Amino acid sequence: MGDSGVPAGHAGAPADPVTARQAQHWLLTLLPGFPLLLLVLRLWHLSRQDLSTMLLLVQYVSPLGLVSALLITLVWVLPLSVLVVAVLGNLLWLSAPDRFDPDRSLLARATVRTPGWVIGSAALLAALTWQLRFLPTLVMMSLAALGLYTRRRYAGDRARTRTVCLVLPLIAAGVAYLWLGPAIVAAVRSGDAVTALLLIAPPALGVFLTGPVPRRAAPPLTHWVVVAGALVAPFVVGAIFLRAPILPTVAVEVADGGSPADPPATVLRGQIITVDDRMTTLLDDQGLVRFVPNDQVASKTLCPESAHVPASRVRAHGWHVEETALEWIIPRRVPGEPDPRCRGRLLTPVEPTAPRDRPATHR
Repeated sequence: MGDSGVPAGHAGAPADPVTARQAQHWLLTLLPGFPLLLLVLRLWHLSRQDLSTMLLLVQYVSPLGLVSALLITLVWVLPLSVLVVAVLGNLLWLSAPDRFDPDRSLLARATVRTPGWVIGSAALLAALTWQLRFLPTLVMMSLAALGLYTRRRYAGDRARTRTVCLVLPLIAAGVAYLWLGPAIVAAVRSGDAVTALLLIAPPALGVFLTGPVPRRAAPPLTHWVVVAGALVAPFVVGAIFLRAPILPTVAVEVADGGSPADPPATVLRGQIITVDDRMTTLLDDQGLVRFVPNDQVASKTLCPESAHVPASRVRAHGWHVEETALEWIIPRRVPGEPDPRCRGRLLTPVEPTAPRDRPATHR
């Protein structure tokens, strides 16, 4: 929806000390540092703020695994950023064209330089990766971006403007309420106010977001929304990524050596760091690094991650509101009987013995 044309009337505008081009250069310079900071903080959090443990993790943790976890966990951020810029940029361009200057506004510059296929691809990615309860918001933002662009680009075509900015949002709202009706009723009856609001409000607001705002209100409105998003987003993204798993969770059964000097048979559960020809190194649930000789390892098993506890029980035609389209479409592995080792129990119970030394630990 972006195009290369810019409003006229800026040839004699006074030069800004910091131009949009300079701000873009600073942004492109600092942007790669944010994912790196997230990865370091994730390792720091995983090591329980112990520097020696963190350095061990840095030595053995795969960079590809870290980046993969980052992308999978935060895949929803990119389409959200693109759609927000498209809506706010077109709103500023339509409402206050004399204040829309790509040479001095980073928002205006991003709006002009973002092609329509990028916005369409972002909407498609969001449709696949956003939870069902956020899809009405996605439809609202997509229709708002399309309506603002149409109203600005085809201001003289009243039939097209009315169809895109009024008829299309009304049809989308009707279809949304018809399809989500049972889910809305279930959310209201169960007292799930957040889910009910996310399903009810966006389709109704979509009709009112395809037009301009007062000229004097547009610049501060768009500016402060962008500033608030830039300040809040790093904390939200960081809080979500700090909980993402970056190492496989395993349960290692350590055999009893048979002599009084050997530790008793036990099961160590944690995240595996590395396995070489002599040692199996893992980080247990208490943040302690365990070094287990391979000749004492009786068995290993991969433990599934703890299932996400849903905050809502609402479903729409069998689709849980906290599931994404990818989770709903792609068949998932049917959970089987949980392995007793993942619960800290031995495969073959042994008679209790006197307490002995446990495998070597490091904090």
